[in-house]
Amino acid sequence: MGYGWALAAVLATWCLLDALSRLVWRPRAVAAALRRQGVRGPGYRLLVGSLGDINKLRADAAGAGGAAALDVASHDFIPFVQPQFRQWIPLYGRVFLYWFGWTPDMCVADVEVAKQVLSDRTGLFPKNVTTPMLLKLFGRGLVLANGDEWQRHKKVVHPAFNTDKLKMMTATMAGVARSMVSRWEEKVASHGGKVVIELSSQFEELTADVISHTAFGSSYAEGKQVFMAIKELQFIAFSSLLSVQIPGSRYFPTKKNLKVWRLDRKVRSTLMQIISNRLAAAAKEKAGGGGGGYGEDLLGLMLEASAPPELGTKRRQPPVLSMDEIIDECKTFFFAGQETTSHLLSWTMFLLSTHPDWQDKLREEAVRECAGAGAGDDDDQLPTYDMLGKLKLLNQFLLETLRLYSPVPAIRRRTAAAVEMGGVTVPGGTMLTFPIATMHRDEEVWGADAGVFDPMRFDGGGGAMAKLLSFSTGPRACVGQSFAMVEAKAVVAAILRRFRLELSPEYVHAPTDVITLRPKHGLPMVVTRVHA
Repeated sequence: MGYGWALAAVLATWCLLDALSRLVWRPRAVAAALRRQGVRGPGYRLLVGSLGDINKLRADAAGAGGAAALDVASHDFIPFVQPQFRQWIPLYGRVFLYWFGWTPDMCVADVEVAKQVLSDRTGLFPKNVTTPMLLKLFGRGLVLANGDEWQRHKKVVHPAFNTDKLKMMTATMAGVARSMVSRWEEKVASHGGKVVIELSSQFEELTADVISHTAFGSSYAEGKQVFMAIKELQFIAFSSLLSVQIPGSRYFPTKKNLKVWRLDRKVRSTLMQIISNRLAAAAKEKAGGGGGGYGEDLLGLMLEASAPPELGTKRRQPPVLSMDEIIDECKTFFFAGQETTSHLLSWTMFLLSTHPDWQDKLREEAVRECAGAGAGDDDDQLPTYDMLGKLKLLNQFLLETLRLYSPVPAIRRRTAAAVEMGGVTVPGGTMLTFPIATMHRDEEVWGADAGVFDPMRFDGGGGAMAKLLSFSTGPRACVGQSFAMVEAKAVVAAILRRFRLELSPEYVHAPTDVITLRPKHGLPMVVTRVHA
């Protein structure tokens, strides 16, 4: 009995000392070390760090009942989405320390320091899993993997998005866009030539259909349950980002956790069904004397990488990807391949509606460069990859949309060990936050007109492109950025060639972030048929 009490006392003492170290001593030591190097920031508060201040700033910006909104001519949504950086950067500078609970977090709003970190190839700035909820959303796919694990995933995934594959995928993208446009035409015709359509939900379904067809050889209907479950997981994951996480709480059978577990099981079971269908098709083909390959899309390449060696071959090394890793990669691309492009399209349409002169310019360009590609009702030819590549003005318009309405408003990393960054030695285990939306409005970087929509700043590309961080940069830049740009061009060109767009009086301009930046109240648009 005495031994048991002694052991319990030792464990209790150890837990108390560990808690004091995490919650009191380390925060004080980190803050003091950085303060000696000139890095300041809001003070640390026990347990909550800076989260209380951040949540209050967001609530104040949203107004009573979350009803605050911007004028449609304004692009300054930073007080809604990143109010802490709007308040703290003038006080503490572009690089400062704040606290995610008891975890130190450095805001890095200096573009040169950000590029130094994001371009690093040593592994000193790995991806950071802020909350276990993110793993349910993304899995440990290419977005969150690090080190050798990331290299294995990259080796399999990157070939699925090379230029040759993109050229083949373009027809699918354009075909899905054509189907959506045809449905709109029926609506417009049945409403006397003009109708209000809520575009953000339309784009969510369209981009889901595109990623389903091009990456997984399925359809939106087959993967609909995945998208619906992932969307719910996304909102839960975002809410957890701005709350204090009690260690071990993800294992408690709370109402939220039970819902997360249910949604995760739904995602996994649906993905397994899609995978099983592909495996069965390959087995059937092989039994019939065919090659029995898994296909050339993303899913096919991943299944090839997971296949065991053929009997009698010399290959003895384990598969490149396990089945669990394939499921995680599917999660990543079902979310990342759909969510970001969907919102890029929404913000592009918003800006087209508020800049009718650009809408006319881009329509003329699309008609000229995609001549013969579905210009008339009886023309079934779809625009090609090369045709879309000639849409120079549309490319500039999309880049400026990405600058002002980047679908991912912030990027996070962490320090694997103590490391020098921009002349400051940063302790190991520190989170790094790059507030992309704020940086894209920095007048010292972009000029006095940084808050103005001007696609011509990307005419020539070089200087402006070097400062654009919407797809990140360096070795961990978004693998799907070319895919997203081609898809956006195909969809925008298809819409402009058939329709004129105007904002509905019902639209409320309130950009909000739920990991990605979206129109809080949707995007109702007045759609009118353009007569050739």
